[in-house]
Amino acid sequence: MRMRVEHGWKRIRGPSVNLARRATAEAVGTALLLAAVVGSGIMAERLAGGDVAIALLANAIATGGALVAIILAFGPVSGAHLNPAVTIADAWQRGIAWRDVPAYICAQLVGAVAGVMVANVMFGLPPILVSHHVRTGGPLWLGEFVATFGLLAVIWGCARSKPASTPFAVAAYIVGAYWFTSSTSFANPAVTIARSLSDTFAGIRPIDVAPFVAMQLAGAAAATALFAWFSPTARRAAEAVLTPHFSSSEAQDVRGQRPELAARS
Repeated sequence: MRMRVEHGWKRIRGPSVNLARRATAEAVGTALLLAAVVGSGIMAERLAGGDVAIALLANAIATGGALVAIILAFGPVSGAHLNPAVTIADAWQRGIAWRDVPAYICAQLVGAVAGVMVANVMFGLPPILVSHHVRTGGPLWLGEFVATFGLLAVIWGCARSKPASTPFAVAAYIVGAYWFTSSTSFANPAVTIARSLSDTFAGIRPIDVAPFVAMQLAGAAAATALFAWFSPTARRAAEAVLTPHFSSSEAQDVRGQRPELAARS
């Protein structure tokens, strides 16, 4: 395996970053994220003694801490999108190939559901527990638009200027958005769908999922279009949207420019 250092990151070359491995990284990373979101929600609700504010604070801090660690761990392999909205936006800006998008999104959805099931079981609940937590109405839908718009704005802004800071900025934003958005900032279609399978503090009724996802995609599209208008996104910035990683387009470049490496990839 060949490695090089760029912007302070070790970037993996060769067969270790084919699509199957990148999709697996997305699945495992998203599973850990959902285990953190739902598990900390259950723990917070049980320990807070009915104080919803304390429970939300604990849930937000645990989610933010886990998120930065997961992005740093899995980012060098797949980019650690962990979010279909981020994957679609990144493909739009040519950071990953459109042909890779279905594998990324399927992996994120499978990982998200698995993470929720693990969290439920860890706390003595059935693996699948359909949520009855009502989250609907215009104010919450607007909250999801704002949450996802802000998330993608943070990602694109950092990817252009200080990519190494992106994991920390994303986690900080999510912790804040838990509090300043009416919806408590799901900001992720895979997270939203999976959280409908846990009837706990972090849950959402299945019937409420579709409007959340629609507003998340709209918010992500608006932020991506805005930053593309500010300044066209360089491919290198798009490939490093959350963390620098060895992308499929770079693999093509390697094959074209370094035939001796192509034989090993």
